[in-house]
Amino acid sequence: MPDPVPQTSTPERLSADELRVAWPILSAEDRAEGFLLLPRDDAEEFFIELDAHDQSTLLAAIPPYARRFWFRVLAPDDAADVLQEVGPEERAALLAFVDDISRNEISGLLAYAEDDAGGLMSPRFARVRPEATVDEAISYLRRQALSRLETIYYAYALDPHQRLQGVVSFRELFVAPPHKHVADVMRTDVISVPEDMDQEEVARLFAQRDLMALPVLDADGRMKGIVTADDIVDVVEEEATEDIQKLGGMEALDTPYLRTPFLEMVQKRGGWLAALFLGEMLTASAMGFYEHEIARAVVLALFIPLIISSGGNAGSQATTLVIRAMALGEVRPRDWWRVIRREFFSGLVLGIGLSAIGFFRIVVWEHLFHSYGPHYLLVAGTVAFSLIGVVTWGTLAGSMLPFLLRRLGFDPASASAPFVATLVDVSGLVIYFTVAQLVLSGTLL
Repeated sequence: MPDPVPQTSTPERLSADELRVAWPILSAEDRAEGFLLLPRDDAEEFFIELDAHDQSTLLAAIPPYARRFWFRVLAPDDAADVLQEVGPEERAALLAFVDDISRNEISGLLAYAEDDAGGLMSPRFARVRPEATVDEAISYLRRQALSRLETIYYAYALDPHQRLQGVVSFRELFVAPPHKHVADVMRTDVISVPEDMDQEEVARLFAQRDLMALPVLDADGRMKGIVTADDIVDVVEEEATEDIQKLGGMEALDTPYLRTPFLEMVQKRGGWLAALFLGEMLTASAMGFYEHEIARAVVLALFIPLIISSGGNAGSQATTLVIRAMALGEVRPRDWWRVIRREFFSGLVLGIGLSAIGFFRIVVWEHLFHSYGPHYLLVAGTVAFSLIGVVTWGTLAGSMLPFLLRRLGFDPASASAPFVATLVDVSGLVIYFTVAQLVLSGTLL
């Protein structure tokens, strides 16, 4: 009986969903192998969804013939993001894969700062001549669409010097009479941004005007590209992440958490922790200054954590609200007086509320457990009045610190909640013992 003919096995097809689930734990080689097993349509969708870092590492892991194809799939702005993730030699090799027009587009984008409007934009946008008829414009746009335009929501009317004259939506073109000229149907009050505008300002403009795309102009009014809404989604996430990390009392990370090197993570967190630690040492100094009062009335020491944490919490709330309002454009530097008035009364009301709770708690505990001695009402009054002062001061300090930092040229988000709490801790102790000396003088002090 003849030996059976050996069967050649073919790799089992992998679905994009399966690869997405396994992606975080796969090595670069396994990622490349799994990616190359995907059907072409699924692979293209999967590749476009990856961030620039993952795209660059995947391109480095796949064979050169595939690397050429997949780099050419990327739009110029996405290709520029990938090139910023690789070294000079790899950058030159990848640029060699594209044609001269695309290479010039990508190189132009690399000249901009990554967080400027020019670094976000795509140079591929629909353009028409103002003097063209509607019928001619539609035919021309149809041909442009074959070159993979970034978006087809708007067409931009440019003069021979590439200066922006107006904008017209595709809907407006389709409903206009064919013999009309583009200049007759376009809008000339175009909202645009300069090429050096910070990405956070661009994102705020998108949110305020509910736009799908924004034209980017150079200093001479020439149109260089467009920033689209999908680009802004990434910007909003990046800026929000940076602010949240700063509010937590650390430097913002430049890379995702799991990709941040260990030493860099320690450095970005350690500096702030050391600064906060030194600040808290002032709290110990303040307590040492009042050691005689604490020795004579030990009961006062029981409420120190309550007092300083209440002030710190109130300050953290205020600074978080103001920083977020600044980020959304709801509060501007000139609004500082309105904010300080609002926060003064907010802190006062909140302090009165907490003082009532604290007073009631001390009275109840004394009746239940006899914890605070014969002068418990004076102790309760001391805590109550201190809470009003500390919470009001904490709220004012937390709300004003972002304005001060912006005035000095720093990021308001640097007024982190731990930083505000540390600041209020020291001043809270001064307020507490000052009130104690006034209320308890002649009895416990």
